[in-house]
Amino acid sequence: MKLACAALAATVLVLTGPFADAQELPSRLFLAADRDRNGVLTRAEPETTFEDWTAVTPERLPETIEDALPRLPQNQTPKPEDVQAMVAALPEKAPAKPRKPRRVLVLGRAAGYVHSSIPLAARTIEEMGRKTGAWSTTITYDAADINEKNLAQYDALFLASTTGEFLDDPHDAAATAARRKALLDFVRGGKGLAGIHAASDSYHQNAPVPGAPRAIYGPAVTLARALLAQGDLNGDRQLSREELRALADAWYDKLDPEKVGRVEKAAFPQRFTAVLPPPPPSSPPPLGPTGFPVQAPATQLGPDTQMGTWPEFNRLLGGFFKFHWNDGQLITVKIDEPDHPLNAPFKGQTPLRIIDETYTFARDTYSRHNVRVLTSIDYAAMSAEDKAKEQYPRPDGDYALSWIRPEGKGRVFYEAHGHNEKVYANRPLLAHVLYGMQYVLGDLEVDDRPRP
Repeated sequence: MKLACAALAATVLVLTGPFADAQELPSRLFLAADRDRNGVLTRAEPETTFEDWTAVTPERLPETIEDALPRLPQNQTPKPEDVQAMVAALPEKAPAKPRKPRRVLVLGRAAGYVHSSIPLAARTIEEMGRKTGAWSTTITYDAADINEKNLAQYDALFLASTTGEFLDDPHDAAATAARRKALLDFVRGGKGLAGIHAASDSYHQNAPVPGAPRAIYGPAVTLARALLAQGDLNGDRQLSREELRALADAWYDKLDPEKVGRVEKAAFPQRFTAVLPPPPPSSPPPLGPTGFPVQAPATQLGPDTQMGTWPEFNRLLGGFFKFHWNDGQLITVKIDEPDHPLNAPFKGQTPLRIIDETYTFARDTYSRHNVRVLTSIDYAAMSAEDKAKEQYPRPDGDYALSWIRPEGKGRVFYEAHGHNEKVYANRPLLAHVLYGMQYVLGDLEVDDRPRP
């Protein structure tokens, strides 16, 4: 049993905190086990569900479970207090008068990690357009809305921290190809694309290693560890059908203490907490001066391991994320071109400092030969300790935060900050996004040629 748990820990990165939401695992497990979709679990249903994982190795168990657990619907409602703070920080007016009524489509679908700030990012674009009169907004979480016919009615598409293969339908290659083509044709035909934060955490992956399992995080890892810890009774590093069935029965006895033979969906999450073994003891991470956990320094240097999976999109957006300083890291923002029109909101605001999760970009995808950099990390202002937290630092020390670029007849704007909801109450940053939006809409003409 100890061997099995050790093998799992060695092959899978286990993340805690927001990655392992206490409500996500029981909710997803109930959906997977409720085979007849009647909102009630009988004893036979978890038995059948667990038996599907028979003889799966510890290395493969997390990804097998991840594929079996249905994803939960994304939250689409921002917190009222976050909306109130954002609205109070919005610019009063747009820098340019729209040449015609403009329409913006916001896509909030995340196929990878789901940021809690997505609904607020979407609402920000909606309220910004409404207050300034610069555009009207439609918000969608459905990738199927990215099609040629629907996009024809919009002037710009805004990607609200989309992650993973956010346009793709894994069961329909033709639909995936059509959506990808529609997005590229939309921009290249003269429309605009804007993205914030995790829009750049899309269509990339670690260079594949033959036979290696996928990197899986959160609920699937938590469940895999629990199954191995409690179910692998003979210590052979595999779970037999009998072991899984016995474990399912033991767990069901705890889930159904009244012995009525049914567990209601509403009662499942609270009762499930008594089923899982307690997490291994650990010391709380030390807190930095901002009150956030201190990020561990890097342990090695080396080449970037990420590769793009949709090169046209990777180049169109300007690069993909490879590392981030943890939320809580203080970043000093450098205004690369103080006189550029899109940087007008920062006049009199420097030095601008932001506390957020701050992205860096792979050296083989982000380049000033491809984008016009507006703002970047003031790398010289970072301490050696903070610099050392990055696993694969860029040798050129070039860490862009926002940029623009032309694409065919269209335009692209990207802003890297936007992980934490508090960022959406940052006045100069919101104004910077407003200027970027008017650029991609075609109402604010600026020099967008790359400056290597």
